[in-house]
Amino acid sequence: MENLFPVFDRLLGRWDKEALLGQIGRVVWLYGLSGSGKSTLAASLERRLHAGGYVTRVLDGDNVRSGLNRDLGFSDADRAENIRRIAEVAKLFAETGIVTINAFITPKKDLRALAREIIGSDDLIEVYVRCSYERCLERDVKGLYARAEAGGVKQFTGKDSAFEAPDRPDLVLDTEAEDAETSLRKLYDFVMPRIRAEA
Repeated sequence: MENLFPVFDRLLGRWDKEALLGQIGRVVWLYGLSGSGKSTLAASLERRLHAGGYVTRVLDGDNVRSGLNRDLGFSDADRAENIRRIAEVAKLFAETGIVTINAFITPKKDLRALAREIIGSDDLIEVYVRCSYERCLERDVKGLYARAEAGGVKQFTGKDSAFEAPDRPDLVLDTEAEDAETSLRKLYDFVMPRIRAEA
């Protein structure tokens, strides 16, 4: 760190970028079991916000683990490093005025606390996408649950590795009890006041 020479005082501030975009940068972090509907909600929210003129970026396991985090496995240490890197990237996007929508399992409370510490409580919108293991097993969109049940996926969250339900998320979407459109409407209605720039 001693060889770093910060130039932050010569760079444009966050306010300048948010004013240009006409929006407030925030990180919407969707978490829950695989198959709970996180990625579907992230994609739908992005499309709806984009249609309204908002600049967005979706981060999920597919685009992060195939590039930035392709060197990481699924040990506890690697999962923590995965979340740390994602949170740091999301923070940079938020400080640029971009609405960043994250869709990651984020199974442990300490991982969510790490993300909040990095991003900051003012910028983080924590959304628990609640759906039981049994219902996700029925859906099994990617075939992961069948593989996990057959012993082909080690440390599978919800089966071999625990998912810790949150204490106080900003929003809970119960995708087992409600349809996708209802969950999207709740998410959109919750996010909009927090990204809309003052007139």
